[in-house]
Amino acid sequence: MSTSYYEAIQLIERLHRYFLDLLKVELDRRGIQDINNVQSMILHNIGMDDLTVGELTLRGYYLGSNVSYNVKKMVENDYLVQERSLHDKRSMRVKLSEKGRELHDIISEMYARHEAKLVGTELGGGKLDDMIHTMKMLENFWVSQTNFTGLASLEDL
Repeated sequence: MSTSYYEAIQLIERLHRYFLDLLKVELDRRGIQDINNVQSMILHNIGMDDLTVGELTLRGYYLGSNVSYNVKKMVENDYLVQERSLHDKRSMRVKLSEKGRELHDIISEMYARHEAKLVGTELGGGKLDDMIHTMKMLENFWVSQTNFTGLASLEDL
């Protein structure tokens, strides 16, 4: 199959893997070995917020990843602080520790470095904005195909 639609799907998946490789290179370059690339992506998405694991799962897209397991490992390695929710004692909330904030800053610096390198290239001058717009339209299309319930009917597929 070589349709544009199928090629776009493959490209999205491949780009995600390449980005995870970039995160791994950044961690290796800095000698950080107690957190993996997916965990560092989760950590960066937490940012300065205080979230439940469910909220975190909704915030990011972690392909082939068990968010609960990764949160547990980041707590064990002192990147996250985990506390019981004040409002719902069954729920656990996570936030960045000091070590986690330091890694968040490192990843943010990497983003800024990459963005600066894009200036004056073919990807500058609004190209990324156009791509984001197109990807959001594709996201909306895919969401619409699930009938907003998470379950697509057979005739809609």
